[in-house]
Amino acid sequence: MDKFFKLKENGTTVSTEILAGFTTFFAMAYIIFVNPSILALSGMPSQAVFLATIISAAISTLVMGLYANVPYALAPGMGLNAFFTFTVVFQLGFSWQQALAMVFLCGIVNVLITVTRVRKMIIKSIPESLQHAISGGIGIFIAYIGLKNAGWLHFTSDASSMISINGAPYDAAQAAYEGGVGTVITGGGIVPALVNFTQPDALLALFGVILTIVLMVKNVRGAIMIGIIATTLVGIPMNVVQVSSEVMAANSLGAAIDELGVTFGAAFGSEGLLSLFSDASRLPLVLMTIFAFSLSDTFDTIGTFIGTGRRSGIFSYDDEKALEEGQGFSSKMDKALFADSIGTIFGSIFGTSNTTTFVESAAGIGSGGRTGLTAVVVAGLFIVSAFFAPLIGIVPAAATAPSLIIVGVLMMSSFKDINWTDLEEAIPAFFASVFMGLTYNISTGIAAGFIFFVIVKVTLGKTREIHPILWGSTALFLVNYVIMAFI
Repeated sequence: MDKFFKLKENGTTVSTEILAGFTTFFAMAYIIFVNPSILALSGMPSQAVFLATIISAAISTLVMGLYANVPYALAPGMGLNAFFTFTVVFQLGFSWQQALAMVFLCGIVNVLITVTRVRKMIIKSIPESLQHAISGGIGIFIAYIGLKNAGWLHFTSDASSMISINGAPYDAAQAAYEGGVGTVITGGGIVPALVNFTQPDALLALFGVILTIVLMVKNVRGAIMIGIIATTLVGIPMNVVQVSSEVMAANSLGAAIDELGVTFGAAFGSEGLLSLFSDASRLPLVLMTIFAFSLSDTFDTIGTFIGTGRRSGIFSYDDEKALEEGQGFSSKMDKALFADSIGTIFGSIFGTSNTTTFVESAAGIGSGGRTGLTAVVVAGLFIVSAFFAPLIGIVPAAATAPSLIIVGVLMMSSFKDINWTDLEEAIPAFFASVFMGLTYNISTGIAAGFIFFVIVKVTLGKTREIHPILWGSTALFLVNYVIMAFI
């Protein structure tokens, strides 16, 4: 095992990797339950999506661990699943089968741009200051996820800022909504504030944050994992963690297996790929949607690798040099990019939205994970979770939120490598990092950084310092935003 995963070479041990695997899994296990709840709104059977989520995550993460030997875990991505349901199905009017077909084609595109070195060229084109900003921005993003999951924030929106409720324009005169209020979209009038900490979830998360901080500053091994377990146990008497028989029986593996037949291969059926190109008038819309899927997926992954890999040393200078100069899949990042690109294909076949590298992998990396053994452990836990879903499900968001907050703090150290007194460097770095957290989207932050980098360089007459790939990527981002504004 040591020889295969190169544990000594990476300064780690079997126990550290196993601990990191458990930490990453618990930090991202929420996707097992959140993904079905989002995709089910599109008409997909939730139990089938539950199992498809587990299968796609396990297969793709196992490939990442065994082939690329890096500690990254994959699963259907948040944001991409919302785009699948609320934009592709609800707004654009595609069936969920057609949406799965587009996800499959997106996976094919991702494989092609990986094999043809386009992804590597994109990474090489990103200036070092922006790479540090992306790393710190992911720290802001992760910490913000943690703060929200901890239940420490509430948001107030005045009526004039309300845009839509349940997908329909907001009408102040409407007193009731059939089926209740589902999705609310509001404008810039929304104001965040700190809760008063009378809520059990917020108090439990506060306990978890304090405990994890104490363990971390005392350099206790496995501090993050200990924090998750201890916080979960404390949550039982606080009634935050429910262990009733009803909760344990909430998820049925048998029902999930039966329903999986509905989604497995649906992307290729008469209601999926075969019908996707039957209407020539919708062909431009189909192509633009696939492009939007692929662009977001690609930059989410690149941002995660750059943000976490450089700071932790997972992708060393030699790896980066091999990425630039080597042929084929000669470096760890080459292999990691390929492993990520095929994850979406697996997901679409079984019946879920884009599978991508999870930024929550940083939690395991923060616990010492450095090799693919961490990923293999995560993959194994995903498989086991199919049988023990009720037990996995009792770990509350309040217990995993502290780990995300702490890891976010650790990753923000990348900001020290940015020259904030030089506006030429600071402005693109600011937009890349802050937008990433506040828009809840890694690729949006990267887009903002690219756009303002180009603006600054053009203003200063330094267009020669803009890599051709950066020009092209910026143009694609702008085209994407124009397209999304009209669809």
